[in-house]
Amino acid sequence: MKHTLAVLVENKPGVMARTSGLFSRRGFNIDSLSVGVTNDPDMSRMTIVVNGDDRVLDQVRKQLNKLINVIKIVDLPSNNSVERELVLIKVTVGVDTRSEIMQITDTFRAKIVDVGKDTLTIEVTGDEGKINAIIQLMDHFGIKEIARTGKTALIRGEK
Repeated sequence: MKHTLAVLVENKPGVMARTSGLFSRRGFNIDSLSVGVTNDPDMSRMTIVVNGDDRVLDQVRKQLNKLINVIKIVDLPSNNSVERELVLIKVTVGVDTRSEIMQITDTFRAKIVDVGKDTLTIEVTGDEGKINAIIQLMDHFGIKEIARTGKTALIRGEK
């Protein structure tokens, strides 16, 4: 089972390296990791997706809490949080496929952010299902390159 953790940390050099190192030393795999400064420049927010049962999640939380720079850890429930990813997809186009790719892009509310002679670069934002669906469709045309951010998430409501 996938768990999404929101980890508030001090915005200091080496914090991300120590955090990700903790996972590798314990044999846990990080499915995705996104990090950014919060509205307080002294703090960063890490969104970490880890695969495992409740025992693995409990172990991860205990290990993270031992790190000095960790301020707060929240397990974000998928049914009560807003989750998004960003992906850039560079796809091969020809005269006969350009309009079809543009139509698919519109259907997914994606954006074409770069146009080359033989390629289009598409920006897509959404949940994991949406991202996977457009990747699967674009694979038919020939994906040249992909850059995917990983999940970022916030709990719904006032919390």
